[in-house]
Order: sequence, then structure tokens, then C-alpha cells
Amino acid sequence: MNPSGHVDTFARDNLPPRDEWPEFRFTLPELQYPERLNCVTEFVDKWVASGEGDRIAVISPTETWTYAQLAERINRIANVLTRDLGLVPGNRVLLRAPNSAMAIAAYLAVIKAGGVTVATMPLLRAKELAYAVSKAKIELALCDARLSDEMDKTRPLARELQRVVYWNNGELEALMAKPGYEHFTACDTASDDVCLIAFTSGTTGEPKGTMHFQRDMLASCDSYSKYVLQPDRDDRFISSAPLAFTFGLGGHVLFPFRIGAASIQLESAPPDVLLPAIARYNATICFTAPTAYRAMLPKLAEHDISSLRKCVSAGEMLPKATFDAWHKATGLKILDGIGATEMMHIFIGAPESGIRAGSTGKAVPGYEAKVIDDDGRDCPPGTVGYLAVRGPTGCRYLADARQQKYVQHGWNVTGDTYLTDEDGYFWYQARSDDMIISAGYNIAGPEVESALLLHPAVAECGVVGVPDEERGQIVKAYVVLRPGYNGDAATTRTLQDYVKASIAPYKYPRAVEFVTELPKTQTGKLQRFELRRLAAEQVSRKLAS
Repeated sequence: MNPSGHVDTFARDNLPPRDEWPEFRFTLPELQYPERLNCVTEFVDKWVASGEGDRIAVISPTETWTYAQLAERINRIANVLTRDLGLVPGNRVLLRAPNSAMAIAAYLAVIKAGGVTVATMPLLRAKELAYAVSKAKIELALCDARLSDEMDKTRPLARELQRVVYWNNGELEALMAKPGYEHFTACDTASDDVCLIAFTSGTTGEPKGTMHFQRDMLASCDSYSKYVLQPDRDDRFISSAPLAFTFGLGGHVLFPFRIGAASIQLESAPPDVLLPAIARYNATICFTAPTAYRAMLPKLAEHDISSLRKCVSAGEMLPKATFDAWHKATGLKILDGIGATEMMHIFIGAPESGIRAGSTGKAVPGYEAKVIDDDGRDCPPGTVGYLAVRGPTGCRYLADARQQKYVQHGWNVTGDTYLTDEDGYFWYQARSDDMIISAGYNIAGPEVESALLLHPAVAECGVVGVPDEERGQIVKAYVVLRPGYNGDAATTRTLQDYVKASIAPYKYPRAVEFVTELPKTQTGKLQRFELRRLAAEQVSRKLAS
């Protein structure tokens, strides 16, 4: 490892032991990064330094920023962090905001100052935020004032959090306006200094902090974006994904800024908002989930999306029917792909010229991928096994024993089951754990179970994913009620609302079935695979009727 630029060594101290890291491969010339690197200089500062600061960087409904204007705001926030708030290199900073130009500036300012960004989704509740604060030992948060309610509730739950600074109420803006804050020299960080901790959910429902280096922020751009997406500097990127998702980070920030293109920022972009926004802002590249593409299909005739030239899908399997329908309606082939928070972004995909409908694609240049069996041996084509991948990015969990499960023999084993064909294309089969992937969101069934079990009506419950035409999967809860409660529609709504209020609302069970008992092992352990089998049979009977 290179000499760290961090004064606060928490992140480096809590990396997994080196013998538990995946094997990193830097096989492309573009992936040969210098030992000293602050990625913000590559994403923003270099455009200003080269005389191209007047290029448009960020477009939103209320304002448009050039790269020079973005750079100045980043510098002002970085000065606030270091001069007014006492940040030293290596400190973690929680970021809580909807997608916006200011959120991007804050995100990059933390990194430019040598800090570690911990971005969180606006939908998260205080309990979930407190977990991230405590796990990453976060003392400072930057937050959009409109999201102050849950932030205020977080502080009593996480004693590590010492200060929250808000914007959109004038607090951060006043600090940023100080004379001399328009210039800031990027912290002299190492290319392997951690600059991002992105939290994701695991099979137990306890989030895992995935740690990413300065060089990782560039590696996804110089592999997937360059060789598969192939954007150009006149593109305008639009996405429905939150910045807190690394999928959204790539589509909103990393890929456009790497080439000096523009990013369109919408605070929320469901299909009914995304479609008119594509027309209004002349978006050329769209990042969203298969669910959104399906939802937009019936309304395409109402909007002019002729500016679009590329569409990217990830987060869940892209059904061939959705690919075909979108292609027929628009003439555009959706670029499917699979990535992971642990890997930063997409590592299997195909450029338009190599797309095979229904397949995820091939290993992205710079990555290697294969399918292995239970013993780690390579599976022949046509045999279902576990997906294993390695390349310039890889899993490093924050102080988490689950590192040993994800990384095996130098390979990242993602928890997905695949098979390959004779031509090397990868075909998705299913998740191999208890993760439910619904409309692009990863939802851990046990976390939903934990929320339900806190309600006085619930004696026992089991939560699984159920196939759904619109969302890929939905969350379904099988619930055993306590005596005195009725399994009726009113109780269903009560339980759904209860879950929405206690954890992120998108995790709530869209289907609830009341049962008298749950399938268990002889030792009393819940058999979720039996619930999945039951749910699949119920769906099949419904379709057949």
C-alpha cells in the first residue's frame, strides 16, 4: 500500500486483512494510476485547468452549473469542512440529501478535502442512519434541511455524531460565502486511500460498509464506461437512481464527469417524471431499472424522447420481453449489466454491437468473470453455478467477517447464480441468498421480518421475494398473528404502514398472507426456501387460472 494521506487512519485500520482481499487486476493501460491521486482533480479540476471550465457540468430544474462553477462550490465546501468544521483527512462525513447539484458538490468536496463520503438514501429512517454512523464512527454530517426530521432523530441513537450542518436553510451557504474560500488545493491522498464507504444490505439484514479507494472511482469509468457504454463529451446523463447507490453515482457523476459531459439532476425521477425530463433537458443517456422501462412503455407516445441514444439497465434482471418491447418502440437496445456495491459498478455487460437479448453480456474489459461450483471449481458452459469476478475493483468490507464469504481464493463471489453459453455470454438465473431485488432495490428479507416482529399483532413471520411482472419481485410476508387479531385487509394495511414508518418505505411487504404456522427445521429455524417454493406455486396457479 502507498503511504496514506490520511491523518485519521480509521478507514485504513478497518480494512480487511490483506490475505482476505480479492486479487486486483490492472490489465488495461487506462488502469495504471499514479501512487498519489485525488480523484476530484480528474473529475472536475482538470476541465477548469485545461480552459474548459465553461462546459456545462450539472443541469437541474432550478439552476445550471458549469465545471468552473461546480469547482468553486466544491472548493468552498471543502474550506468549510477543513477550516470551520475541523475535518482532517480520513474523517468520515455522512451525506443526506436528494439528488441535486448541491449534493454532488458536497459529495466531491468531502473527497477533495481528504475525507471519506458516506452517502445515504433520503428514504432511510433514523435507525438505519444511526447504524451507519456508529459503524463508520461518523462525527459530522452534511444534510439538506428538508430532511432534518430523521437526522434529528438519529442524533440520540448515535452518540458518535457530534455535528450536523444543513443547507437549504442558509447555514452551510453562509459558511461557504466567506472570502478566500473559492480556492482549495486537493488533499494529497494515495490512490489506495479510502474515499467512499457505501452501505448495502446483506442476507442477515445488517448493512455492510463497502470501502472504495480513490482509484476505484476512476476504474469503473476507464473500464465499463469507456469500453461498454462509450459516451461522448456532448452527452447529457439522466438517471432515476439515488446518488447513494454506486449505480447512481456512476450514472450521475463518475461517467459524465470523467469525459467532461453533463449530468441532469432530478430530486426524484419516477417514470412519470423521467419521461418528460428526458424531453425537457434533451437527455441522451438514461440509467434506470427494468421496472422503469416497463412503466414508461405505455406513455412513450406522449413524450419526445428522440434525444436519447443510449439506455442502461441494472439493479435487477432485464427480461427479454422488456428489452424487445423497448427496442421495438424506440429503436434503442437497452444495455443490460450486473454490478455490485462491493465492485463499485457494472462488471458484466455488452456494448450495443455485442448485445444478446436476455443475456447480461460478457465480462467488461479489465475484468474477468466465471461460474464456479460449491467447491470453487470452474463450471462448464450450460451449468448453473455461482458468479465469480475479479478486476481493478473489489470487495473490502468495513470490519466485517462476511468478507471471507464474499472473497474466495482471490475472486469476488457475488451471491448471484449464472450459467455461461459456448460464446462466453453470461445468463442470470437467480440470487443465491435471501436478498429480494424489487424495482432495482436490494431488500433483505430478514430486515423486513425484524420490523414486522416489533408490531404487537405479529407472533412470527417470514419474508421472501415473489415474482412480479412489473417490479421483477415484490416483498411478500407470511405472518402468524397473535391471538385476538384478525387477518383481514385492515390488519394488512396496518402492518404495511408500520413497516414503512420503521424502515425505508420501499422495503414494505406489498403482499401479506396470514398463516397458522411457518415451515421450520427440526431446530426451529425458518425455512425461507419453503416459503419461496410456496409463493412460486401460488403465482403459477394464479397465472394458470
